[in-house]
Amino acid sequence: MKRFLKATGLLVLILAGPAQADPAAETVGTPGTLVKNVDGEQMQLTFEITDPGTEKIINYKKYGQFVGLTRGDYQYKITDRKGLAEAAGEGIYPSTSIYKDPAFQKVSASGKLRGVHWDFTNIDDVQLSFYKWASAAETPGVKQYFTAMALERAGFTLHAIKAYHAVAVHFPRQVGWTVWHTPIYYAQRAMDKVEFLTRTHPELGLKYVNSRFTVKHGDDLDISNDEYIRINPGRFKKVSPEKLMPKVVDVSKMAVIKRVGGDHVKLVKLENGHWQLRVDGKPFMIRAVAYEPTPVGQSTHDQSRKDWMQVDMNENGKIDGPYDSWVDKNSNNIQDPDEPVVGDFELLSQMGANALRHYHGASNKELLRDLYNKHGIMAVMGNLMGMYAVGSGADWYEGTDFTNPKHLDAMRENIRQMVLEHKDEPYLLIWVLSNEGNYGIIGDKTKPTMLERLGLGSRGKEQHEAMYKFADEMAVMIKELDPNHPVAFSNGETIFVQDWASLMPHVDIFGCNAYRGKDGFGRSFWYDIRQYADKPVFLTEFGCPAFHNQKTAEEAEALQSEYLIGNWKDIWYNRAGSGMGNAIGGTVYEFIDEWWKAGPPPEFDAFQQDTIGDFKADFPDGWMHEEWLGLTSQGDGSKSPYLRQLRKSFVDLQQTWNHEKENQS
Repeated sequence: MKRFLKATGLLVLILAGPAQADPAAETVGTPGTLVKNVDGEQMQLTFEITDPGTEKIINYKKYGQFVGLTRGDYQYKITDRKGLAEAAGEGIYPSTSIYKDPAFQKVSASGKLRGVHWDFTNIDDVQLSFYKWASAAETPGVKQYFTAMALERAGFTLHAIKAYHAVAVHFPRQVGWTVWHTPIYYAQRAMDKVEFLTRTHPELGLKYVNSRFTVKHGDDLDISNDEYIRINPGRFKKVSPEKLMPKVVDVSKMAVIKRVGGDHVKLVKLENGHWQLRVDGKPFMIRAVAYEPTPVGQSTHDQSRKDWMQVDMNENGKIDGPYDSWVDKNSNNIQDPDEPVVGDFELLSQMGANALRHYHGASNKELLRDLYNKHGIMAVMGNLMGMYAVGSGADWYEGTDFTNPKHLDAMRENIRQMVLEHKDEPYLLIWVLSNEGNYGIIGDKTKPTMLERLGLGSRGKEQHEAMYKFADEMAVMIKELDPNHPVAFSNGETIFVQDWASLMPHVDIFGCNAYRGKDGFGRSFWYDIRQYADKPVFLTEFGCPAFHNQKTAEEAEALQSEYLIGNWKDIWYNRAGSGMGNAIGGTVYEFIDEWWKAGPPPEFDAFQQDTIGDFKADFPDGWMHEEWLGLTSQGDGSKSPYLRQLRKSFVDLQQTWNHEKENQS
């Protein structure tokens, strides 16, 4: 019988003629047929791959030689190209069998594959996405990676694993770039994907072992200075599915080898090298939310945005967002009789949040005391340390200069006052310096794009070494004033992590804003931080828009929820006793949509929620929509700042977080 693969929407299996039952055996049917995936959900078969290859997982030793394995000069030399192509199958290097696929030929002849391949990355028609990328004129490693992604989206999990693995085997040193001009090492990302798919699909019975990718200076922005130290594309071991189930080690009785903080809040390193945050002696996984309930119409751009901790627009003696909000259950933008005032603090408590992230101090201590006393929600207290020109006295277009004594003195005093204000409060959890400060650039009034026009009010990117040294000085000062709470620095991604580690020895926590996709952050993310910094990791931001330019609101909300839950699962998996053991929590960005953040320059309309993508990024429709990041919306804006429409992500995080809190060891 003809060998082929059919997508089920999640798990793809292989069949070749009459075969014995196999956990990795293909479901057979005609496209359009309803089948059940491994979660018991009904999915439609979509399209078939006519050439799945002769091997489920390629035995590369049969077709070539691994030269310099585990060294920086590693390469795979093919000795039997024809045999390897036959083993690989459609869409996997070096096979060209896709051009013989009748369906591909038909689609190609129809003209549906015309256009730029990048525009096919996030489209709903995964068959078109696969065909386009598999035949794209693109750098081979990049082409193979996005072909694998299309296969994964189509549900061909096993074939996608082969395709991702091919990136690591054949193209270990090919680099791509983000819109921010930061490098992407696709072999490393592909290894992360293989690790994720084999771990989360134990029914395949495949354990991915020995993969390594180490590049000295690979964390900076200059690929010309890269020194490849160790590359190993890894291999697969056939094991029983039971052995692939996540294992959690009981760390409650492990010896503590390092302590930071006091009796109330304490950060500990355990004898196995894992990290854990504890509050009053109990494990405390930070389930934080970024909370900035900006009313519709207010904007930072025209300085009309008010401090939410002081705003009482209805003059009832209560702060609006925390106490006067109500849930619009039927989304009619009217407060019906069965929709009483509940307040955001109560909603956050119901959701299972245990901390709020404050980006630059907090002006209302009574508010934070009430939040802590009534709900046990603590404060992640931040200081922007010159980012967005805040706290340094710098002009926006000048930007905070980390070599300017006046700017440094202003920030020292600003941070000192913050610490003295909050250090003895029981609501205080940790201190956070900056907010992805290593991304800081200065604005240019003459440039047309939003990024160039606005900048970020800081020279942190070009002066990252000076910025890190100053942050370490501030950490020393904070600990002199307050030895009872750990100090974090919020980095943008893992850019400059090697400098971060060497220049900030007194900073206790690697804080990081990261938006890498629905699967989380990847094994290499956690490994690199442990390898270079050996600090606990706090995701100071992760999030996803609830808008998609080709989906209904309901569909977009489901995709947002899938993304956020996937990110949180990765954080939870890497907590003490599991995974890399260095995750201590994360901050969901954010609680409610803010309408002031986007808009085509030079005009910004804070009375309209923009639907034009701000920049390309790893989100469901391929774009960041900064005004749609909320777990709740403000409806049509007519009842701002009080109306809350809870999104699916709120409900799903509520279920996840409360379940974990009840079962955390």
